[in-house]
Amino acid sequence: MAYRVGMPSVVIGLALLAFWLYCLFDVITTPEQAVRNLPKVLWVLIVVFLAGLGGLFWLILGRPTAAPAAVREPRETFGPLGGRGTARAQAPRGPEDDPEFLRHLERRLREED
Repeated sequence: MAYRVGMPSVVIGLALLAFWLYCLFDVITTPEQAVRNLPKVLWVLIVVFLAGLGGLFWLILGRPTAAPAAVREPRETFGPLGGRGTARAQAPRGPEDDPEFLRHLERRLREED
């Protein structure tokens, strides 16, 4: 007797596989300090061995709710003078609000005279 697999069961299987892969990738790429409730290694094992249920546990209990400031890695940026710094969580501001830029501009204007 040949067993026929219906289209809905194939779609459900592919959706579960995609969900499992997403959760596994998410656990692996989440920084150790941001993981909640259990060590990261245990979360990887739970997601791998419990598949769909482990992924659901990860999303509810282990995944960081929001990236805290201490966990986020600062991006390197270049200021208006070419100096290096780190990105700050501030609203954008115009050059007329930056005292360092204004000092530099004033020096350049004096040098051109």
